[in-house]
Amino acid sequence: TIIPLSTPARVTLLIKTELINCRFGPGTVYQSVNKLREGQSLQAVGRNAASTWWYIRDPGNPGDFCWVSATVTEPQGETDPLAVIQLPFVTVTNIKLRVEPNRITVNCDQFPQTVFFEAQVTTNGPALFTWRWEISTGVSSDDDTLIFEEAGTQTINEVYQINAPNEYWVKLHVLTPNERVEQVNFPVSCTQ
Repeated sequence: TIIPLSTPARVTLLIKTELINCRFGPGTVYQSVNKLREGQSLQAVGRNAASTWWYIRDPGNPGDFCWVSATVTEPQGETDPLAVIQLPFVTVTNIKLRVEPNRITVNCDQFPQTVFFEAQVTTNGPALFTWRWEISTGVSSDDDTLIFEEAGTQTINEVYQINAPNEYWVKLHVLTPNERVEQVNFPVSCTQ
C-alpha cells in the first residue's frame, strides 16, 4: 500500500499597502531583505505562533524566504494549517574594521604611539554580540558584550599603545551570535 505524503500547506497572500518590507525574521526588529509592491501575489508557507507574520517565498530571490506582516497582507484562504516556523538564527553579517592611524612613521625616540581601533558591526536582527580584540603582540582584551535590540550597525572601539616599530595586526574576534574574525594590518616604522 502506498501512503501519500502530505503536501505542506500554502496560502496565497495579496499585499494591501503600496510598499511593504519582507524581513529576515517575524518583526520590525529584523533586517529588511526585500521590498514588495501592492497587488503582488505572495505564497505563504508558514507563520509565527501568533499568526501575526507570514513566512513567504521571496519573489525577488528565488529559493529564499522572508517574513511579511499579517497587517499589510490579505490571505486568500485558511492560514491555520500553515506550519509554525522557528525564529531565524541572527548573525553578524558585516564588519568594517579600521585602525587610525593606519600607518605610523616617527622618529625612533617617539615611542610609545597610540592607535585607535574601530569596528562597525552589522547584524540582521536582535542579538547578544560578544567579542574580543586580539593584537599581533599577543595581547587580547577581555570578552565584551553589546546588545543589538534590532537589526542594524553599532560601533565599538579600543585604544592601544605601540612601543616599537614592527608590522602589526589587530583582529576583531566575534564570539556570538556567530563566530567570525576580521583583521587589519598596520605598519609602524621609525627613522633615526
